[in-house]
Amino acid sequence: MFLDFVVLIMQKIVKPYDNSQLSKKKQVEKMFDNISSNYDFLNHFLSFGIDHIWRRKTIRLMQAKNPKVILDVATGTGDLAFAAYKKLNPDKIIGLDLSNGMLEVGRNKIKKKKLEDKLEIVQGDSEKLPFEDNFFDSVMVSFGVRNFENLNMGLKEIFRVLKPSGNIFVLEFSKPKKFPIKQLFGFYSKAILPILGSFISKDKSAYHYLPASVDAFPEGKNFINELEEVGFSNSTLKTLTGGISSIYIAEKP
Repeated sequence: MFLDFVVLIMQKIVKPYDNSQLSKKKQVEKMFDNISSNYDFLNHFLSFGIDHIWRRKTIRLMQAKNPKVILDVATGTGDLAFAAYKKLNPDKIIGLDLSNGMLEVGRNKIKKKKLEDKLEIVQGDSEKLPFEDNFFDSVMVSFGVRNFENLNMGLKEIFRVLKPSGNIFVLEFSKPKKFPIKQLFGFYSKAILPILGSFISKDKSAYHYLPASVDAFPEGKNFINELEEVGFSNSTLKTLTGGISSIYIAEKP
C-alpha cells in the first residue's frame, strides 16, 4: 500500500479541465463524451493518417502470439479492436472504456459491420476490470494508459486478468529526442494541434490536455520499469516515426 502511495505521488497528475473539482477519471470520461462524435475524424486528420500505420504495426507484433481472447482497454470507438479482428481472427475481443459516448460510436460501428458475435464493448474502469483472473490471452491499450488516474493500479489490473504467458501491448505517444523531429513535433503538438482540435471538437480543453498528458507520461525505460514493477517480464520497446509514438510489449510469467 505504501509503495502504491509513493508511485501515485511521484506521478504528475494532469487533468483535462483545470477549473473542475472532478477527479481525473471523471474529467477524462467527460472529455471523451464531449468529443466522441468527432473523435475518429480528428484522430486521423490530426495525425495525417499515421495512427492507422501505428495500429497496424501493433497488430503485426501481436500476430506471433496468436491470441484468441483479447481485451482492448480504453477501446474508445474501437479502432484497434477492429484492426485486431481483421488481422488476428480471434474468438473474441472485448473492448472497455470509461466513456459511454465513445462506446456508442463503437457500438454503431459493430452493428454496421455485423460483428456482434465477435466484438463486445462494455463501459468500465481500467483500475477495476470486471473480469476474472487469468482470462485473456492478450491485453492491448492504444493511446490510453496516460489517461489512467492511477497508472500502477491500472497495470496491476491488466496483469491480473491476463493468463500466464499472456502479453500486454501498449501503443502510446512518446517524446522525440532528435532534431528536427523533436522540434517539429513539439511545435505541432503545442501550437497547432490544440487550435485545430479545439475548433473542430468544440472542446477547448481536450487538445490542450493531449500534449500535457504526453509530457507527464513516464515514457521509455520509465514505463518499462512501471510494467516490471507490477510483475511483467521480457519487456521490450519499439519506437515509431522518429519517436513520436512507442509500442511496449511485456509478458505475464
